[in-house]
Amino acid sequence: MEALPNAAEGALAECIRRLGRKGFEAALYHWFRQAAAIDNLIILAYSDHGRPQVLFRQSDLPQVFAELDTTYLAGAYLLDPYYDLHRARVPAGLYRLLDVAPDAFPRSRYFREYYQQTTLIDELTFIAYPRPGLTLNLCLGRDASSGQAFSPREVEACQRIGPVVAALAESHWAGLAPQDGPGTQDLSAVLVTAAEAAHGLRLTARQAEVALLILRGHSTTSIGLRLGVSPQTVKVFRKQLYARCAISSQAELFALMLPLLKDIA
Repeated sequence: MEALPNAAEGALAECIRRLGRKGFEAALYHWFRQAAAIDNLIILAYSDHGRPQVLFRQSDLPQVFAELDTTYLAGAYLLDPYYDLHRARVPAGLYRLLDVAPDAFPRSRYFREYYQQTTLIDELTFIAYPRPGLTLNLCLGRDASSGQAFSPREVEACQRIGPVVAALAESHWAGLAPQDGPGTQDLSAVLVTAAEAAHGLRLTARQAEVALLILRGHSTTSIGLRLGVSPQTVKVFRKQLYARCAISSQAELFALMLPLLKDIA
């Protein structure tokens, strides 16, 4: 006698039935619950212009997405590791937040101001490309509901189903149009203009670049590697940046820059 399909396979079959129809996102959520015991799911579409589109969100805890609209979508997404992956056009597949985030990300002000309040403990994200210039992120989360990170077996299971997830997502959202809005290809240059317009701060392009790297969670060493300079030179850049902005901490830098990012987004 042949083995019967397990619950995850049955849930996948329902996703296929719902492909291109109402209820596909809910079926996808149910499949991920069966395959990896997720606590939450959010599906985002990043484009080169305009803010990310939220295609689906589901969580048992209200605080997981409490600041999504007012903080993340309003402009903080420009600092996010997954937005960097969109800009880099990384290959479709599975990515883990802590593997792709900068080295000092958990200590960054962005992490503390946004990610900590979500109670997110771990996140696995499938990246797919339904059309040029558009990146789908299907983010599977573990939060305070379970209080546990994904196990190696669960990560491996998600890696195996990655091609199936990409194929389903790219087919279902093949007709999704990118957002309209200002482009942010050279965010440092845009930040220079915004800082002068809002606060009369005349930042150099290098100072704006350093500010963004600090806010994204790069350490002094990581910034040096990015810019091709020594850690000591990075410290000089940061000292000059803080002096120009009349601040003395990353918290003050975040408070100063986040409203500018919201204007840019």
